[in-house]
Amino acid sequence: MKRTAAPEVNDGSVQSGQALRLQKTCNDYFMDMRIKCIFVLAFLAGATLPAVRAQETLKERNDMEQLHLTTEWDKTFPKSDKVIHSKVTFRNRYGITLAADLYVPAGVSGRLPAIAVCGPFGAVKEQASGLYAQTMAERGFLTLAFDPSFTGESGGEPRFVASPDINTEDFCAAVDYLSLRDDVDAGRIGIIGICGWGGFALNAAAMDTRIKGTVASTMYDMSRVTANGYFDSMDAGQRYELRRQLNEQRTTDARNGTYALAGGVVDPLPDDAPQFVKDYYAYYKTPRGYHARSLNSNGGWNKTSALAFLNAPLMAYISEIRSAVLLVHGEKAHSRYFSEDAFKRLQGTNKELVIIPGASHTDLYDNLEAIPFDKLESFFRACLK
Repeated sequence: MKRTAAPEVNDGSVQSGQALRLQKTCNDYFMDMRIKCIFVLAFLAGATLPAVRAQETLKERNDMEQLHLTTEWDKTFPKSDKVIHSKVTFRNRYGITLAADLYVPAGVSGRLPAIAVCGPFGAVKEQASGLYAQTMAERGFLTLAFDPSFTGESGGEPRFVASPDINTEDFCAAVDYLSLRDDVDAGRIGIIGICGWGGFALNAAAMDTRIKGTVASTMYDMSRVTANGYFDSMDAGQRYELRRQLNEQRTTDARNGTYALAGGVVDPLPDDAPQFVKDYYAYYKTPRGYHARSLNSNGGWNKTSALAFLNAPLMAYISEIRSAVLLVHGEKAHSRYFSEDAFKRLQGTNKELVIIPGASHTDLYDNLEAIPFDKLESFFRACLK
C-alpha cells in the first residue's frame, strides 16, 4: 500500500502535539486505574456472590405462595409400603408455586436417578401421574408427581388455565427442584408426561438439555387437536369461527369479572357418545378415577385457554431432541396417531415407539396390565445411568 509522508508542522503545531500526547498519557493512566478498580470490584462481588445468591434463593422460597395441602391419602390408588411419601412445593419461573407428591424408595440412600411426572390433561397428581410416580419409586427412582399451574393444589390465578408455555415450564421447574435435592443425582433426571402432558414433555425435552430421558404415554398433541380438531377434521374457516367464539367469550369474561368453564367430561353420558368419550367417563366420572380436584371430573378448563394453543405448535422442535425418548400408546386408542406422527419426526437411534396390543387411551392411565412399567424401568435405567 502506498504511504504518504507526514506534512511539516510549525512550532504551534508541535506544542499542540505535545499537549495531545500529555492528554493521552493522562487518559491512559486513568483508564488503567479504572480497569484495576473494575477488577477489584468484580473480585469482591465474586467473593460475595454465592452468599447473595443463597440469600436470594432463601427469600424466593420464603416468598412462595402458601398452599393448603391435604394431609390425608386421597389418591385414586392404594398407598405403597415400599416408598416414603411426602408433600413438597416448588416455584416455576413465572412465580407460581406448584404442589407435588414426592415418592422416595424406602431403605435406599445416596443420590438417586429422579423422574418428574404429570398428566393427564385435566387430571391431578392424585390420579394417573401419582400412580406412575409411586410405581416407578417402587422400582428405585425418586419421583415427583406435580399439579400443573392453576390446577389441583398448585397456585396461580385465574384458576383452571392451561398454557403451552407455562405448562412446559412446569416440567422444567420440576427439574429445577429435583436438581437441588441432596438425594438426587442432577445428571440423571427424566420426565414422564401422560396424555396432554406427553406433548408438553416432548416440548420440554426439546428445550431443556438437563432432561436425559422422556416418556410420553398415551400422548395428545394439544396444539394440534385444538387447532385442527380430532383426526385433523377442521379447516381454516372452522378455526376462524373457533377464534371468533373464544374472543367473544373473552369479552364476556372481562365484563363479568369471571372466567367461564368449558365443562369436564360430559355427564350424563349420551347413548351415542363415541367410545373414547365413554372411556373418559368410565375413568373420570366413576369411583375408579374420580377426584374432587380434577378438572375433567368436574367443571373443566377455563374456556379461553384454548386460544393459546391455536397459534403455538408444541411439536415445532421435537426433531432436535438429542436425549432418549420413549412413546407408548394403546393399539385401540383414538389418539394413537399423535404418537405415531411424533415418532416420525424424532431423530436418532435413542427414540422408540411401543404400541400396547388391545389397549385403549385410558387403559394407560391406570391399567397395571396394560402400562408397560417393565419397559419404562429398563428405558430409564439405560438413559439415566
